[in-house]
Amino acid sequence: MSFAITVVINWNLVQRAFLGGVKIYETQAPAMPAGLKRPAILVFSKTNGYRHEEAIPAANALFAQIAKDKGWSYFQTENGAAFSPEILSRFDAVVFNNVSGDVFTPAQREAFKTWLENGGGYVGIHAAGDNSHEKWGWYVNDLIGALFIQHTMKPQFQQATVHVEDAKHPVTQGLPASWQRTEEWYSFDKSPRAKGYGILVTVDEKTYNPEGMFGKDLHMGDHPMVWWHCMGKGRVLYSAFGHRAEAYAEPEYRTLLTNAATWAMHQQGSECGTAPAAPTAEKVQ
Repeated sequence: MSFAITVVINWNLVQRAFLGGVKIYETQAPAMPAGLKRPAILVFSKTNGYRHEEAIPAANALFAQIAKDKGWSYFQTENGAAFSPEILSRFDAVVFNNVSGDVFTPAQREAFKTWLENGGGYVGIHAAGDNSHEKWGWYVNDLIGALFIQHTMKPQFQQATVHVEDAKHPVTQGLPASWQRTEEWYSFDKSPRAKGYGILVTVDEKTYNPEGMFGKDLHMGDHPMVWWHCMGKGRVLYSAFGHRAEAYAEPEYRTLLTNAATWAMHQQGSECGTAPAAPTAEKVQ
């Protein structure tokens, strides 16, 4: 098969992975479930960049189960128009499940930023912190706090040892001090530790080969994988784990994400002030 034919057959992937992504922006908001009550979590998995076809449904299923177990309302969408002040006011936390690319209009960006800083919660997974978000400076520089450089390629998926750095934080409760897992290991331009962000889990670079495409050296020295910080009254947690669907079946990662969602919902810990009050009936109609 010729190169040109291969490109044509895989044009959607080529656009998403190599040509800056697709440009799809919703303006009609999705209908909200009639019985949606707080506490509530919104799981968002829109991809205008590379799409993790297997990981996204696995993570969605995990968060649906977490919500059921916790007694939370749950809503999953890939519609960026859900990010309006009215709809966001009905949720305590949002999960960016492998969200990639430039997914929001300017108004949707501002609605999310304002909601978060006023006490919302954010959990970002894997591609939610990759370099496909570079056009949104606030998101990369302030929300995530570090710029993705590359991931491992020799080989892409490797087993490595990760270490809990902050065993006292609510998100790391129930985790072993160290464990081994297989991942596509992300590297960043710098550690967000320099900004004062709280590092929860690191990866031991001595236990895998931090080499990227074309032999790029991906050593960071200080190599965080999971971290948190406050944005105003809002809670932010990012985890670079989660490329493969298998990740969401790992007992340790399920514990971490359950704790992360609970913490982001302001149901554990005392960081970042208090959660916003539930809206009145008039506001949610």
